[in-house]
Amino acid sequence: MIKSMTGFGRCEIAENNRKFTVEMKAVNHRYLDVNIRMPKQLNFFESAIRAELKNFISRGKVDIFIAYEDFSNARANVCYHREVAEEYLKYLRQMAAEFGLDDDIRVSALSKYPEVFTMEEANVDEEELWRDLQKAVKEAAKMLVDTRIVEGAHLRDDLIEKLDGMLKLVDFIAERSPEILVRYRQKLEEKVKELLGDTAVDESRLLTEVTIFADKICVDEEIVRLRSHIETTRNTLQEGGSMGRKLDFIAQEMNREANTILSKANDLEISNCAIELKTEIEKVREQIQNIE
Repeated sequence: MIKSMTGFGRCEIAENNRKFTVEMKAVNHRYLDVNIRMPKQLNFFESAIRAELKNFISRGKVDIFIAYEDFSNARANVCYHREVAEEYLKYLRQMAAEFGLDDDIRVSALSKYPEVFTMEEANVDEEELWRDLQKAVKEAAKMLVDTRIVEGAHLRDDLIEKLDGMLKLVDFIAERSPEILVRYRQKLEEKVKELLGDTAVDESRLLTEVTIFADKICVDEEIVRLRSHIETTRNTLQEGGSMGRKLDFIAQEMNREANTILSKANDLEISNCAIELKTEIEKVREQIQNIE
């Protein structure tokens, strides 16, 4: 099977008083490019998430969105900093003495000064947290791969259909080419006879001219290579696996052969056919850009 690089995956897991929601969106890219958006308290797991994703995906630009909710009662602790309160109290009393003010310091007022009380995250079991997060990441990645496989099947069918059409164009060029040579010889003979009248035609000279022309317009090698490239592409699509780069290279080679045929063409129908062939190759190449 083949996989498209376009896909979507989502998973929501609520366990152990926590809820993770993981969404993944993937599009085309030459390499694996992963962008992760998640709460700060999960940043520690970024490298582990990337490593996990590599078990499922080899190419594509993947955006991952992670939401995290903690329903436990131990999400944060209130911390009292006695030393800080003591410093505030010392200086407040010093100010009262220096400026002759009433010493009206109250606990409620002192507690509002910065850093007297702070909120600190409660200690979390990182292994347990990662187990829950990993499960959500895996399930979202599996869904992403499943959508890529479905899209990949559509791509394969469309590409095989286009390859069949390309092969018909190549067959037409192969059948048409010998006819061009026959017509060229006939026209050359007619022209020579018109010029020489009743004088005998030099067959050896005529044969030399036809041979030179045949060598200029011969596309046998290009046709053989094109057929080979089409067959290789078809077989690769049937085999499955990661093939995007390989198919892209083959498509470039096919386009090169079609360009050579077009440059050698001395016939309007072959020229039109070669142009259509190049158009189909470009369509194939565009589709190949979507394959992992």
